[in-house]
Amino acid sequence: MRVTVLGCGGSTGVPTLGGADGRGNWGTCDPGDARNRRTRASIVIEGGSGRVLVDTGPDMRAQLLACGVPRIDAILFTHAHADHITGLDDVRLLNRLAGRPLPAFGARATLEEIRRRFDYAFRPWEPPGFFRPVLEPREVVAGETIEAAGMTLRTFDQDHHVTRTLGLRVGGFAYSTDVVRLGEDALAALTGVDTWVVSCFQRVPHLTHADLAQVLAWRARIGARRTVLTHMGIDMDYASLAAELPDGVEPAVDGMVLDIE
Repeated sequence: MRVTVLGCGGSTGVPTLGGADGRGNWGTCDPGDARNRRTRASIVIEGGSGRVLVDTGPDMRAQLLACGVPRIDAILFTHAHADHITGLDDVRLLNRLAGRPLPAFGARATLEEIRRRFDYAFRPWEPPGFFRPVLEPREVVAGETIEAAGMTLRTFDQDHHVTRTLGLRVGGFAYSTDVVRLGEDALAALTGVDTWVVSCFQRVPHLTHADLAQVLAWRARIGARRTVLTHMGIDMDYASLAAELPDGVEPAVDGMVLDIE
């Protein structure tokens, strides 16, 4: 199985808009280090008979091109915040590549919110072409195991404070974005995972996102061999962060490829 980290930034990316010269606010991140340039968080999981895209953020088109992803076979939405769904119009190109509507997995509240904002994406397909995205909704209850692109995905519930998000595990890999608290069921689903990509927005506590100390405590609890930090903000400079992290923990970079046995 192969996982591509399309983007590893928070909701505003790195740098954020603004800055003294209008070319971005980098916070404590070194603008000279290309590893600090981060688009919005998303991944592609490749295995089984195809590829699952996790979230369709606003940078999706550029991310798929930069990472050389030729097609997508299914989509899983972790939740319906804008930085995870607003690239959805470009799914019509993914429909064309697949030659069919794409299954879209998500919790009921997530799919309802996406349908409210992109109702046309849920209308029945009218062959032969795709002039709009066409999704086939597949409702998921957290804790369920689903089949997508020939892979078995175990889902689990996460607390994002303002909403719930879906975490997922596929064999020895797990993904937890946009989470501030993990319950016992989620920790049980994660226990023994080999490689874990997890949201870590900043070093200090945050209302809706896990901070570095919290992620390290979870990592010790579940026993992950390799932990990769994603959804990082402008105080998470790559070089300084990498220097202080314990063995087995590292920051993600856009375009990172993880091969999972």
